[in-house]
Amino acid sequence: MPEKVVVAMSGGVDSSVAALLLKQQGYDVVGVTMKLYNLDGEDLPPNYQGCCTLDDVEDARSVCRRLEIPHYVLNTQREFQSQVVDYFTSEYQLGRTPHPCIACNDKIKFSHLMERAAILEADHVATGHYAQLERTSEGVLLKKAVDASKDQSYVLFGMGQEQLSRTLMPVGAYPKSEIRQMAEDAGLLIAAKPDSQDICFIPSGDYKVFLKQRLTTTPGDIVELDGMVVGQHEGIEYFTIGQRRGLGVAEGEPRFVVRIEPESRRVVIGPESAL
Repeated sequence: MPEKVVVAMSGGVDSSVAALLLKQQGYDVVGVTMKLYNLDGEDLPPNYQGCCTLDDVEDARSVCRRLEIPHYVLNTQREFQSQVVDYFTSEYQLGRTPHPCIACNDKIKFSHLMERAAILEADHVATGHYAQLERTSEGVLLKKAVDASKDQSYVLFGMGQEQLSRTLMPVGAYPKSEIRQMAEDAGLLIAAKPDSQDICFIPSGDYKVFLKQRLTTTPGDIVELDGMVVGQHEGIEYFTIGQRRGLGVAEGEPRFVVRIEPESRRVVIGPESAL
């Protein structure tokens, strides 16, 4: 009996080809799409290239029909809101810059995949991430993808050995161009679908607008390293360490955000050498 694998399918090219490759390798493949965030009621920008719409779910379903594999949809919107979206906003309130994709992989995607795999009595889970897994006598090594321009290994650093040992990432061994060609050769309608861009739950791509709609911010001072006040800001949430543009201070030697102080609401700037 072939080993069973549950594949996370977003409706995009990469996860679709992951399912295709695994089926070609003889696995018993099951497609699972996680409904993370509801964008269908939002005013999406023209030519939106994100995910999380009903069209994406239908694309995943269509691919599964083409591959003749079962397809399930999991509603994880509540968990995604509390563990990714709320985390995203709260980190900015604390003066820290969050990485929602890392939180999503760590708290949502792999945990729910593993749960579904257990229910379906599957041996493995798989994703369309561009990363490689090398199994050694000492454990599983997470390595960069063959296509360095698409590498996503850095967003998976939180995975432990138990998760890595049960995970497959087949597309990481190929360049993106070959992945698209495989999809086209297999007759998958998503072969030319654009890659997702930016943060999936911020369709406009402007995180500051997103935060303004959800947070009440407090103005504060922009100060030099010696404490001299050189400007004002609308809220520390709109700054990130290393930021240079949009500081609203007088021109001169380039200044960067070197520290954010949530207690005093101060944004401290200085030369690049202070970073």
